[in-house]
Formats: sequence, C-alpha cells, structure tokens
Amino acid sequence: MRTTVLSLLFLVFSATLRAATAPEPSKVENPSIDMKGYLHVANEAALHRESHRIAEEEFIRLSNEPGTIILDARSGEKYDQLHIKGAVNLSFPDIAIETLRQALPDRNARILIYCNNNFRNAEEAFPSKIARASLNLSTYISLYSYGYRNVWELAPLIDIEESKLAFEGTELERKTDATIKRQ
Repeated sequence: MRTTVLSLLFLVFSATLRAATAPEPSKVENPSIDMKGYLHVANEAALHRESHRIAEEEFIRLSNEPGTIILDARSGEKYDQLHIKGAVNLSFPDIAIETLRQALPDRNARILIYCNNNFRNAEEAFPSKIARASLNLSTYISLYSYGYRNVWELAPLIDIEESKLAFEGTELERKTDATIKRQ
C-alpha cells in the first residue's frame, strides 16, 4: 500500500514538474507564415494531384505540345549535372511571387514536374530523398498555392539507363566523352 501511495505521489509530482517546465507555446504572430493555411492548401493540392500524375509516355507526349513547360525544381548544381532536355530550372527555395511571375507568367500554362525520386541509377544528379520529403510533393503544393492548376507530375520511378526521356547536362557529357575516349 505504501509503495502504491509513493508511486502515485511520484507520478503526480512528475506530471506537475513537466507541466511547470514545458515551454509555453509561442504567442508571437507573423502574418507572413500561415501553418493552418498551408495544411489546408496541402490537403486540397493532394486531392488535385491524384488526377495529375502521369506515366513516362504521357509526360513525353505532353512535353512535345506547344506551350508546355517542364519545370525542374532541384538545385542549379543538380540541374546542371543532368536534367530532362528543355527543362526550365527554378530551384525550390527560389519559388516566390516574383520568380514565378518571371519564370511561369501564365498560371494556365501546362507545367510538367519531376524530381530526384523519379530516377534511379543516377545518384549523383538525382540523389534519393525519403518518400514523404520528395521534391515533387513540395513543388506541387507550392505551385498549387500560387494558383497553378495545370501541373502534371511524372509518376513512376524510372531507371535512367532505360528511360525514353531525353536528358542533357555535364554528367551526360562526361559519360559521352569517356565513351568516345574508349573507342
């Protein structure tokens, strides 16, 4: 009985101590950061995205239609190493009101996106991210937040060596140079 009473007192004391030392939620407001709004639009974008994921063949077909923009939101360094031929680079951290206005002025234009997690066997240019942190997700939500609704995402994981997409970049040039030197 005494052990039970002591255990109960210890639990009450521990809970009281935790409550007293827990950090108080911040009361500092910043109208430029809206977590509730972000979560709302992220859920809305997730529903929209379900009907905007396409296979490699459809991605290629759409990319050949006039007015279609292929957007690569990886870093400039990774883009320079290897990217889908004809893609425009706007690094994700640089997506903002003015950069979007300059790079993608027509919110109704068809935009095709892809990311690191769409390709395997090119780890240097397309380093894998954990699935829930895939750049496609962040890019899609961000573009949706800015009012872009004609966004299409490359859906599959594709072996870079077997892809039907055309690529360009310094990594491809290095491989071509190495192949020429071996011949």
